[in-house]
Formats: sequence, C-alpha cells, structure tokens
Amino acid sequence: MAKALQPVSWQAEEYIIRDHNLWWYIGLFVVAAGLSALAILFKGWTFLILIILSVITILIYSLRPPRKIRYHLDSKGLTEENKLHSYDDFRAFGILKEGEHYSAILIPKKRFGLQVKIYFPEGSGEEIVDQLGNHLPMEEVKPDFLDKIVNFLRI
Repeated sequence: MAKALQPVSWQAEEYIIRDHNLWWYIGLFVVAAGLSALAILFKGWTFLILIILSVITILIYSLRPPRKIRYHLDSKGLTEENKLHSYDDFRAFGILKEGEHYSAILIPKKRFGLQVKIYFPEGSGEEIVDQLGNHLPMEEVKPDFLDKIVNFLRI
C-alpha cells in the first residue's frame, strides 16, 4: 500500500522553447520549396497541400509562446490544469533530462495509449519522483522517434 505523502504542486511551460535564428527559417523554406517542386513535378497535389499545411503548422508552433500549466500530484493522480490523470491509467513512469530541462513521462497501460509528458523545475524533482514512485514503478525511458525528430529540427 502506498504511504501518504504531501501533495506536490508546480507550474511549468507546456514545451521547451527552442531558439530559431534566420538560418532556421531559411532552411525551412528551402526544404519546403524543394519538396513542393518535387510535388509539382510529379503532380502530387495532395502532397503539395500537405507540405504547405505542415510549414504553416511548424511556423505557428515555432512563433507561439508556450503556456504555463499548473500541475498537482496527490494520492488520486496527476492533475494537469483541470484534467485528472489517474495512476490507474499508467503502468510506470520515467524521468528524462533534455538539456537543462527535466520531464516525467507517464507510460500508459494500454498499448496505443498516449504518454503524458510533464516538465518540472529541478528543485521540485525529488518530491515529484517520490510522489510518482509511491504509486507507480520507475522505468528507464529514452526519447522516442518523434522526440528525436523534434529535437533535430528544433521545433
């Protein structure tokens, strides 16, 4: 049975802010122009529309500042803003360090369930790990393929 721990609350940004200089934007448009030229050459109109929508989406997310999200961990689970993620939905958790940033990743029980990734300040890390470890086993986690792509592209 899990021992009673004090609830932990904190605020963190929803994602890591990555710096984009002029060359990043030029590279984005060069790649998009090249892929668009190939799509036009091979008359892949659906692919062309997908490229355009992807570039617009990447630009919006790269220019939009992250929201500050309130988190709360207690005996019921993780509350993210007003949404409760029950411990019963997860089989384990892991801690990941990305540069200077720390995150906890909640691993779902369901095969195709979505992971929940939460960032936290280093000073609160011990309390957060203790609270999660009181309810879930800890596993080693590594960045998945999508995380590696996002880090490489600095999105």
